[in-house]
Amino acid sequence: MVLSNTPLVLSNTPLVLSSTQLAKSSPPTLVLASASPRRQELLARLGIPFTVQASHISEVHPSGPHAQAVAAVALDKARAVARRWTAGAAIVLGADTEVVLDGRYLGKPRDAADAARMLRALRGRTHEVVTGVALVEAPSGREETAAVTTRVTMAEASAEEIAAYVATGEPLDKAGAYAVQGEGGRLVARVDGCFTNVVGLPVGTTRRLLERWGLL
Repeated sequence: MVLSNTPLVLSNTPLVLSSTQLAKSSPPTLVLASASPRRQELLARLGIPFTVQASHISEVHPSGPHAQAVAAVALDKARAVARRWTAGAAIVLGADTEVVLDGRYLGKPRDAADAARMLRALRGRTHEVVTGVALVEAPSGREETAAVTTRVTMAEASAEEIAAYVATGEPLDKAGAYAVQGEGGRLVARVDGCFTNVVGLPVGTTRRLLERWGLL
């Protein structure tokens, strides 16, 4: 065996990765396509870093079963943010929550009078809260959706109790005109199903989706 006497020379040139290579080697960024403080608080419970970029789209529900329609809006939100995302690989999480009574979406109240009207319609009755959750990967376009339905029964609130709650201002930006996690919880008699779904993000379902996508 012949050993060469030529010395081994190591280069001092540093290894430089392009931004594209860095993006490929880094884990994707989780982006929440919602400005809702409630969704941000719920997602933070999972202990995964994320950034926020609101979708700013009109929420138009297609015809069909409520769960599918709400999931479709969540997907539209996630797609809108994914299309605008330019900072490397990302997984965008979109969500949409709707209150359904007698087969109709209640939406958010236009004003205090509308909030009082909604609460009078809900009192003493059971309705459904449906949240759609969607994940969209950027830039690949990979997608997945899920929907969760929770049944909520409201207490027989008096006109005075409804007026006092509306006066707090809390109902004015809430689907169905109440916040189960806030003062509005006093108007709720029973929650059958996922509580965080009523708040705005089903944490258990979201966790399972993120685990399946390798983020948890």
